[in-house]
Amino acid sequence: MTPSIIAANLTVRLKSFYREKSAMFFTFAFPVILVLVFGTIFTKPEHLDFDLPVQDLSHSAASARLLDALTTDHTFRITPVPAGVDAKQYAKENKQNLVLVIPENFAVLEGRLLGARDASVSVALTYVHDPSSTSVNTKIQALDAIVAAMNQKMTGTPPFITLVAASILPKQYRFIEFFVPGIIAMAIMTSCLGNALNMNAELRQKGILRKLATTPITRTDWLVSSILYQLILSVASTAAILLVSYAVFDVRLHIGAWLPLIVVVEVIAFVGIGMLLTPFAKEAESASAVGNAFLFPMMFLSGTFFPVEMMPVFLQSFAKLLPLYYVNEALRAAMIFVDDPATLRLAGVAAGFAAIVFVAGTFKTRWNEET
Repeated sequence: MTPSIIAANLTVRLKSFYREKSAMFFTFAFPVILVLVFGTIFTKPEHLDFDLPVQDLSHSAASARLLDALTTDHTFRITPVPAGVDAKQYAKENKQNLVLVIPENFAVLEGRLLGARDASVSVALTYVHDPSSTSVNTKIQALDAIVAAMNQKMTGTPPFITLVAASILPKQYRFIEFFVPGIIAMAIMTSCLGNALNMNAELRQKGILRKLATTPITRTDWLVSSILYQLILSVASTAAILLVSYAVFDVRLHIGAWLPLIVVVEVIAFVGIGMLLTPFAKEAESASAVGNAFLFPMMFLSGTFFPVEMMPVFLQSFAKLLPLYYVNEALRAAMIFVDDPATLRLAGVAAGFAAIVFVAGTFKTRWNEET
């Protein structure tokens, strides 16, 4: 192994990367854009804020108290619905998934709200909803909670059973904190596998791999410089993702010694996969197709964008065969749960896979093969 040759080859690769604007975009800008887009979509304020059309047929002090309760903490934004309008038709025409109807006899509850003990008084609230809507259940649950609180206030009796939440996490985390480690893993995978496969396929097609056998550079020098090149890009990409996440969304992640170790393991793993896939890409144009056949299943089935537990059981079993799954879980164990034993176990599985594919990839990379 010759350090000067490794440094020279590494310099050539970095300069070539700098000239490829599209490669720079997908290595640095694309993961950052994903963080910004998904973070903006899923980072919500602490209080839910829903639109709720209400048809008040009572216009009483009791209905006014209910409307005040609905707007407390800005849970709902009330839109008045005219009394002479059919609530179902209104919901259809205005594409509303939930409409609340306060009946005319709602005024009889005024005494209960003021502390009267007449247990025979009851009123039915009607809500018109669209069961096919994905968000209507959340709105109904919020409505149920407000009505239950009013019932408790009227009866004057505390509930017999209460729920107390206890989190398994040391802190309260938002979606963006769970999302960032997955984006880091995805960005490294895409860069390492794509660059290794495309570059090796192009050099193989042009016959340069064969000519390298006549130069002072050894296969060891070539592989070491490849690893260092991908490692530099991965570290820069990870830093960019973390900086944007901290600056824009104020993420709270634990950054320790595990992060660089997992990055190194992932780089070696996917560079090795790229070397293994190179023989299947007979020409540079087909390298992207071969790479995408492996990238997209791992990207969407390894828990990058949503938990693996949401998938069917057979897909969960398949996900646990993918190396990106263990990288994602190791990063989250280290950066979110701060669970060293789990991180060690998951990173160990990823490291074992990396060692196998990298060794196999070195044997598959032959400079004297026919092109």
